[in-house]
Amino acid sequence: MFSEFLIGVGILVLLGLFFAVVIAVAYKKLRVYEDPRIDQVEEMLPHANCGACGQPGCRAFAEKVVGNELSPSKCTVSSPEGVKRIAEYLGVDAGSEEKRIARVLCAGGKSEAHNLADYKGTMRTCRGESVVNGGPKACSWGCLGLGDCEVACDFDALHMNEDGLPVVIPDLCVACGDCVEACPKGLFELMPVSQKLIVQCKSQLEGDLALSKCSVACTACGRCVADGAPGLIEIKNNLAVVNYELNNLAIADATRRCPTDAIIWLEGAQFKPPQISPLPLGKVERYPIEEDLENRYWQ
Repeated sequence: MFSEFLIGVGILVLLGLFFAVVIAVAYKKLRVYEDPRIDQVEEMLPHANCGACGQPGCRAFAEKVVGNELSPSKCTVSSPEGVKRIAEYLGVDAGSEEKRIARVLCAGGKSEAHNLADYKGTMRTCRGESVVNGGPKACSWGCLGLGDCEVACDFDALHMNEDGLPVVIPDLCVACGDCVEACPKGLFELMPVSQKLIVQCKSQLEGDLALSKCSVACTACGRCVADGAPGLIEIKNNLAVVNYELNNLAIADATRRCPTDAIIWLEGAQFKPPQISPLPLGKVERYPIEEDLENRYWQ
Protein backbone atom coordinates (compact mmCIF):
# COMPACT_ATOMS: atom_id res chain seq x y z
CA MET A 1 0.00 0.00 0.00
CA PHE A 2 2.79 2.42 0.96
CA SER A 3 4.77 1.52 -2.14
CA GLU A 4 1.78 2.34 -4.34
CA PHE A 5 1.57 5.71 -2.65
CA LEU A 6 5.25 6.36 -3.36
CA ILE A 7 4.80 5.35 -6.99
CA GLY A 8 1.92 7.85 -7.35
CA VAL A 9 3.94 10.62 -5.75
CA GLY A 10 6.89 9.80 -8.00
CA ILE A 11 4.72 9.96 -11.12
CA LEU A 12 3.35 13.38 -10.09
CA VAL A 13 6.87 14.68 -9.38
CA LEU A 14 8.12 13.46 -12.77
CA LEU A 15 5.13 15.02 -14.53
CA GLY A 16 5.76 18.29 -12.72
CA LEU A 17 9.41 18.28 -13.71
CA PHE A 18 8.53 17.42 -17.33
CA PHE A 19 6.05 20.26 -17.70
CA ALA A 20 8.41 22.69 -15.93
CA VAL A 21 11.10 21.87 -18.49
CA VAL A 22 8.59 22.27 -21.36
CA ILE A 23 7.46 25.68 -20.05
CA ALA A 24 11.04 26.84 -19.50
CA VAL A 25 12.05 25.84 -23.03
CA ALA A 26 8.91 27.42 -24.54
CA TYR A 27 9.52 30.65 -22.66
CA LYS A 28 13.11 30.79 -23.87
CA LYS A 29 12.17 30.09 -27.48
CA LEU A 30 8.94 32.10 -27.73
CA ARG A 31 9.42 35.08 -25.44
CA VAL A 32 9.37 38.52 -27.05
CA TYR A 33 12.14 40.87 -26.09
CA GLU A 34 10.96 44.20 -24.65
CA ASP A 35 13.25 47.15 -24.42
CA PRO A 36 13.70 48.01 -20.70
CA ARG A 37 13.68 51.70 -21.64
CA ILE A 38 9.93 51.42 -22.24
CA ASP A 39 9.35 51.06 -18.50
CA GLN A 40 11.53 54.08 -17.78
CA VAL A 41 9.78 56.28 -20.36
CA GLU A 42 6.37 55.18 -19.11
CA GLU A 43 7.36 56.26 -15.60
CA MET A 44 8.24 59.72 -16.93
CA LEU A 45 4.85 60.15 -18.58
CA PRO A 46 1.88 61.76 -16.75
CA HIS A 47 -0.20 58.50 -16.80
CA ALA A 48 -3.26 60.37 -18.03
CA ASN A 49 -4.02 57.63 -20.61
CA CYS A 50 -6.07 60.27 -22.42
CA GLY A 51 -5.32 59.27 -26.00
CA ALA A 52 -4.33 62.80 -27.07
CA CYS A 53 -1.16 61.39 -28.62
CA GLY A 54 -3.19 59.05 -30.82
CA GLN A 55 -2.26 55.96 -28.81
CA PRO A 56 -4.56 53.94 -26.52
CA GLY A 57 -2.52 54.72 -23.43
CA CYS A 58 0.79 55.88 -21.98
CA ARG A 59 2.34 52.41 -22.28
CA ALA A 60 1.62 52.24 -25.99
CA PHE A 61 2.98 55.77 -26.42
CA ALA A 62 6.19 54.85 -24.58
CA GLU A 63 6.68 51.88 -26.93
CA LYS A 64 6.31 54.17 -29.97
CA VAL A 65 8.72 56.76 -28.56
CA VAL A 66 11.36 54.17 -27.72
CA GLY A 67 10.88 52.68 -31.19
CA ASN A 68 11.52 56.15 -32.66
CA GLU A 69 8.06 56.15 -34.26
CA LEU A 70 6.83 59.18 -32.29
CA SER A 71 8.60 62.18 -30.79
CA PRO A 72 8.32 62.88 -27.03
CA SER A 73 6.56 66.19 -27.74
CA LYS A 74 3.59 64.27 -29.11
CA CYS A 75 2.45 63.87 -25.48
CA THR A 76 0.59 67.14 -25.06
CA VAL A 77 -0.15 66.46 -21.39
CA SER A 78 3.53 66.40 -20.40
CA SER A 79 5.15 69.65 -19.37
CA PRO A 80 8.01 71.03 -21.51
CA GLU A 81 10.40 69.86 -18.79
CA GLY A 82 8.91 66.36 -18.90
CA VAL A 83 9.25 66.17 -22.68
CA LYS A 84 12.86 67.37 -22.45
CA ARG A 85 13.66 64.77 -19.77
CA ILE A 86 12.35 61.92 -21.96
CA ALA A 87 14.28 63.21 -24.99
CA GLU A 88 17.51 63.45 -23.00
CA TYR A 89 17.05 59.97 -21.56
CA LEU A 90 16.60 58.47 -25.02
CA GLY A 91 19.13 60.74 -26.69
CA VAL A 92 16.64 61.88 -29.32
CA ASP A 93 15.21 65.18 -30.53
CA ALA A 94 12.23 66.23 -28.43
CA GLY A 95 10.42 67.36 -31.57
CA SER A 96 7.95 70.18 -31.86
CA GLU A 97 4.23 69.64 -31.78
CA GLU A 98 1.86 72.53 -32.38
CA LYS A 99 -0.60 72.81 -29.54
CA ARG A 100 -4.14 71.77 -30.37
CA ILE A 101 -7.23 72.71 -28.43
CA ALA A 102 -10.93 71.94 -28.62
CA ARG A 103 -13.06 74.52 -30.40
CA VAL A 104 -16.85 74.70 -30.21
CA LEU A 105 -18.68 75.08 -33.52
CA CYS A 106 -21.75 76.76 -32.02
CA ALA A 107 -22.30 80.16 -30.42
CA GLY A 108 -26.04 79.82 -29.91
CA GLY A 109 -26.50 79.95 -26.16
CA LYS A 110 -29.60 80.71 -24.11
CA SER A 111 -29.62 84.34 -25.21
CA GLU A 112 -29.20 83.65 -28.92
CA ALA A 113 -31.00 80.42 -29.80
CA HIS A 114 -34.74 79.85 -29.59
CA ASN A 115 -36.27 76.95 -27.67
CA LEU A 116 -39.31 75.06 -28.91
CA ALA A 117 -40.04 73.28 -25.66
CA ASP A 118 -38.89 72.78 -22.08
CA TYR A 119 -37.43 69.35 -21.38
CA LYS A 120 -39.08 67.79 -18.31
CA GLY A 121 -37.36 64.40 -18.26
CA THR A 122 -35.14 63.07 -15.49
CA MET A 123 -32.12 62.49 -17.72
CA ARG A 124 -30.71 66.03 -17.61
CA THR A 125 -27.90 65.44 -20.06
CA CYS A 126 -27.27 66.56 -23.62
CA ARG A 127 -27.39 62.95 -24.76
CA GLY A 128 -30.65 62.41 -22.89
CA GLU A 129 -32.29 65.46 -24.46
CA SER A 130 -30.94 64.74 -27.92
CA VAL A 131 -32.75 61.39 -28.18
CA VAL A 132 -36.08 63.20 -27.77
CA ASN A 133 -36.59 64.62 -31.25
CA GLY A 134 -33.06 66.04 -31.31
CA GLY A 135 -33.59 68.19 -28.23
CA PRO A 136 -35.76 71.24 -27.41
CA LYS A 137 -33.80 73.79 -29.47
CA ALA A 138 -35.25 75.21 -32.66
CA CYS A 139 -31.86 74.69 -34.27
CA SER A 140 -31.36 70.94 -34.26
CA TRP A 141 -27.62 71.39 -34.80
CA GLY A 142 -27.08 73.64 -31.77
CA CYS A 143 -25.50 73.16 -28.34
CA LEU A 144 -27.96 71.85 -25.75
CA GLY A 145 -25.99 73.41 -22.90
CA LEU A 146 -26.25 70.70 -20.24
CA GLY A 147 -22.52 70.09 -19.92
CA ASP A 148 -21.86 66.49 -20.97
CA CYS A 149 -18.56 67.83 -22.29
CA GLU A 150 -17.72 69.45 -18.95
CA VAL A 151 -18.28 66.17 -17.13
CA ALA A 152 -16.17 64.26 -19.67
CA CYS A 153 -13.16 66.59 -19.33
CA ASP A 154 -10.63 65.12 -16.88
CA PHE A 155 -8.36 68.16 -16.98
CA ASP A 156 -10.78 70.81 -15.73
CA ALA A 157 -10.21 72.60 -19.03
CA LEU A 158 -13.86 73.21 -19.84
CA HIS A 159 -16.77 74.81 -18.02
CA MET A 160 -20.25 76.00 -18.92
CA ASN A 161 -20.82 79.75 -18.88
CA GLU A 162 -23.98 81.62 -17.88
CA ASP A 163 -25.20 81.55 -21.47
CA GLY A 164 -25.13 77.74 -21.48
CA LEU A 165 -22.11 77.42 -23.76
CA PRO A 166 -18.94 75.41 -23.11
CA VAL A 167 -15.84 77.56 -22.59
CA VAL A 168 -12.53 75.80 -23.24
CA ILE A 169 -9.50 77.09 -21.32
CA PRO A 170 -6.63 76.95 -23.87
CA ASP A 171 -3.84 76.63 -21.30
CA LEU A 172 -5.46 73.57 -19.70
CA CYS A 173 -6.79 71.81 -22.81
CA VAL A 174 -4.60 68.88 -23.92
CA ALA A 175 -6.68 67.91 -26.98
CA CYS A 176 -7.55 64.51 -25.52
CA GLY A 177 -10.80 64.40 -27.48
CA ASP A 178 -13.09 63.39 -24.61
CA CYS A 179 -15.38 66.37 -25.25
CA VAL A 180 -15.51 65.44 -28.94
CA GLU A 181 -16.80 62.00 -28.00
CA ALA A 182 -19.19 63.28 -25.34
CA CYS A 183 -21.05 65.83 -27.49
CA PRO A 184 -24.07 64.18 -29.16
CA LYS A 185 -24.25 67.05 -31.68
CA GLY A 186 -20.62 66.72 -32.79
CA LEU A 187 -19.89 70.37 -32.05
CA PHE A 188 -16.30 70.01 -30.87
CA GLU A 189 -13.30 69.92 -33.16
CA LEU A 190 -9.62 69.67 -32.21
CA MET A 191 -7.74 72.45 -33.99
CA PRO A 192 -4.17 73.78 -33.97
CA VAL A 193 -3.99 77.13 -32.21
CA SER A 194 -2.80 78.68 -35.47
CA GLN A 195 -6.27 78.15 -36.94
CA LYS A 196 -7.90 81.38 -35.83
CA LEU A 197 -10.60 81.70 -38.48
CA ILE A 198 -13.53 79.72 -37.10
CA VAL A 199 -17.16 79.28 -38.11
CA GLN A 200 -19.17 79.00 -34.88
CA CYS A 201 -22.18 77.37 -36.51
CA LYS A 202 -23.14 74.00 -38.00
CA SER A 203 -26.66 74.82 -39.16
CA GLN A 204 -27.40 74.00 -42.78
CA LEU A 205 -30.62 76.01 -43.03
CA GLU A 206 -31.04 78.84 -45.53
CA GLY A 207 -30.59 82.51 -44.60
CA ASP A 208 -33.73 83.85 -42.92
CA LEU A 209 -34.82 80.40 -41.80
CA ALA A 210 -31.51 79.88 -39.97
CA LEU A 211 -31.73 83.36 -38.46
CA SER A 212 -35.28 82.73 -37.22
CA LYS A 213 -33.94 79.92 -35.03
CA CYS A 214 -30.70 81.50 -33.81
CA SER A 215 -29.49 85.09 -34.02
CA VAL A 216 -25.83 84.07 -34.51
CA ALA A 217 -26.47 81.48 -37.23
CA CYS A 218 -24.55 81.45 -40.48
CA THR A 219 -26.93 82.72 -43.17
CA ALA A 220 -24.66 81.74 -46.09
CA CYS A 221 -24.62 85.38 -47.24
CA GLY A 222 -21.17 84.90 -48.80
CA ARG A 223 -19.58 88.11 -47.48
CA CYS A 224 -16.77 86.13 -45.81
CA VAL A 225 -16.10 84.34 -49.10
CA ALA A 226 -15.73 87.68 -50.88
CA ASP A 227 -13.54 89.21 -48.14
CA GLY A 228 -11.24 86.21 -47.69
CA ALA A 229 -8.45 84.99 -49.93
CA PRO A 230 -9.55 83.07 -53.05
CA GLY A 231 -10.46 79.51 -52.12
CA LEU A 232 -10.09 80.08 -48.36
CA ILE A 233 -13.82 79.99 -47.62
CA GLU A 234 -16.68 78.48 -49.57
CA ILE A 235 -20.36 77.96 -48.99
CA LYS A 236 -21.38 74.32 -48.67
CA ASN A 237 -24.92 73.29 -47.79
CA ASN A 238 -25.79 76.85 -46.72
CA LEU A 239 -22.80 77.02 -44.38
CA ALA A 240 -19.46 78.83 -44.62
CA VAL A 241 -16.60 76.30 -44.58
CA VAL A 242 -12.94 77.24 -44.08
CA ASN A 243 -10.28 75.41 -46.07
CA TYR A 244 -7.53 75.06 -43.47
CA GLU A 245 -5.05 73.83 -46.05
CA LEU A 246 -4.86 77.53 -46.97
CA ASN A 247 -4.62 78.63 -43.35
CA ASN A 248 -1.55 80.74 -44.13
CA LEU A 249 -3.85 83.00 -46.17
CA ALA A 250 -6.38 83.47 -43.37
CA ILE A 251 -6.85 87.04 -42.12
CA ALA A 252 -9.26 88.71 -39.71
CA ASP A 253 -10.74 90.82 -42.53
CA ALA A 254 -12.72 87.79 -43.66
CA THR A 255 -14.94 88.23 -40.59
CA ARG A 256 -15.52 91.99 -40.60
CA ARG A 257 -18.76 92.00 -42.63
CA CYS A 258 -20.38 88.91 -41.10
CA PRO A 259 -23.83 90.19 -40.00
CA THR A 260 -24.29 87.61 -37.23
CA ASP A 261 -20.77 86.95 -35.88
CA ALA A 262 -21.07 83.36 -37.05
CA ILE A 263 -17.51 83.50 -38.38
CA ILE A 264 -14.87 84.99 -36.09
CA TRP A 265 -11.13 85.59 -35.76
CA LEU A 266 -10.29 83.90 -32.49
CA GLU A 267 -7.40 84.68 -30.17
CA GLY A 268 -7.46 82.65 -26.95
CA ALA A 269 -10.68 81.39 -25.41
CA GLN A 270 -14.09 81.50 -27.04
CA PHE A 271 -17.16 83.17 -25.55
CA LYS A 272 -15.60 85.89 -23.45
CA PRO A 273 -17.87 87.48 -20.78
CA PRO A 274 -20.43 89.79 -22.40
CA GLN A 275 -19.96 93.52 -22.08
CA ILE A 276 -22.69 95.65 -20.51
CA SER A 277 -23.83 97.71 -23.48
CA PRO A 278 -26.86 98.31 -25.73
CA LEU A 279 -27.97 95.18 -27.57
CA PRO A 280 -25.64 94.84 -30.60
CA LEU A 281 -26.48 93.62 -34.08
CA GLY A 282 -27.01 89.89 -34.26
CA LYS A 283 -27.90 89.39 -30.60
CA VAL A 284 -31.20 88.73 -28.85
CA GLU A 285 -32.20 88.91 -25.22
CA ARG A 286 -34.76 87.07 -23.16
CA TYR A 287 -38.23 88.57 -22.97
CA PRO A 288 -38.57 89.74 -19.35
CA ILE A 289 -42.03 88.29 -18.77
CA GLU A 290 -42.85 84.59 -18.94
CA GLU A 291 -45.28 84.32 -21.85
CA ASP A 292 -45.95 81.89 -24.65
CA LEU A 293 -42.82 80.21 -25.97
CA GLU A 294 -43.06 81.92 -29.33
CA ASN A 295 -43.04 85.34 -27.57
CA ARG A 296 -40.16 84.68 -25.18
CA TYR A 297 -37.49 86.10 -27.45
CA TRP A 298 -37.38 89.35 -29.38
CA GLN A 299 -34.77 90.89 -31.60
